[in-house]
Amino acid sequence: MKKLAIIGASYLQNPLIVKAKEMGLETHVFAWKSGDIGEKTADYFYPISIVEKKKILDKCLEIGIDGICSIASDLASITVNYVAMEMGLVGNSLVCTEKSTNKHKMREAFEKNGDPSPKSFLIHSVEELEAVSFQYPLIVKPVDRSGSRGITKLESSDGLVEAIEYAKEQGFEKDALVEEFATGQEYSVECISYGGGHYFLAMTKKFTTGAPGFVETGHIEPAPIAEEMLERVKRVVFHALDTLEICNGASHTELKISSDGRIVLIEIGGRMGGDCIGSSLVRLSTGIDFVRAVIQIALGQKPDLKKQQEGKTAAVRFVFSKKDLDVLESLKQDHPEYLMEEDIQPIHPGIVTDSSARFGYFLMKAESYEELLPYLPEEKEVTNE
Repeated sequence: MKKLAIIGASYLQNPLIVKAKEMGLETHVFAWKSGDIGEKTADYFYPISIVEKKKILDKCLEIGIDGICSIASDLASITVNYVAMEMGLVGNSLVCTEKSTNKHKMREAFEKNGDPSPKSFLIHSVEELEAVSFQYPLIVKPVDRSGSRGITKLESSDGLVEAIEYAKEQGFEKDALVEEFATGQEYSVECISYGGGHYFLAMTKKFTTGAPGFVETGHIEPAPIAEEMLERVKRVVFHALDTLEICNGASHTELKISSDGRIVLIEIGGRMGGDCIGSSLVRLSTGIDFVRAVIQIALGQKPDLKKQQEGKTAAVRFVFSKKDLDVLESLKQDHPEYLMEEDIQPIHPGIVTDSSARFGYFLMKAESYEELLPYLPEEKEVTNE
């Protein structure tokens, strides 16, 4: 029986654990012990933090793993690629890891290789602001976080110092990235790569809370977009994946398309998208088992990208308040056949400031975008005008 190491034990990683076991693999899961579901579903669980890559490497050498992977976590991908490179397993290089997990390094690579992305500035301390000239509006974010953590949009210099301190506080490297705000509708593009070749799987339309935090309220696939634009997006994304040297495994590209058709890259993760995008929406909308393909690549096998079922329109809506639960009840009454899955937690008072603070989600599938439209989140204005 082949042995697969999985970095992380949260609900985000559980589809990976379950799928690996379905494939007849022995699962070895590493994460800080906190009662997450993966601690119970794994064949073997090791209470080692996902950032302790040397300890994880030593244990993986002892176990004799055949592959290592993770989904939906930039932090986990650092350890995945480190262990893979040290053990001669399939992964991405450490240069790729740095460029795909540090937003400043990513922006530098994009600028050098002609990939369209916003102008940005790395800020170590607020004292550096005097030497830099900004054009507002701006986005301030940590250089190394995901899930909308530490993000602030500013229309003027008011609050800039506070936004930088907030971003640094939320980040691991304690640096902030200040970048010009790109206008347009936001999307993500889900791809998988093997041996340096890239394969497009799906394009996802994103719904957010808007400024200041831009927390995701939902996603839908396939994105309603013209075929000509889709082909342009693919070319831009594949070029950017080459820039970051992503050769193996899943990738999640976030971008915006302006009203005049300009494509701007926001960021790329060398891993599957979270928020149920990679683990559920791709499978429901395309019929391709994305999670299985990620595991196959980790084991050095060519991914099977054949449709396992006919694709539909699929969406996820996240719970922020009772309003979202009311929509869920309407869905159950009107079209219970659309509801694929729900995971709801008790709602507490307060503002949801990042994706980890939401109160659950529900997944939907139907024949068309129009059928799911009444149950999608409200669309926020996407420009500054």
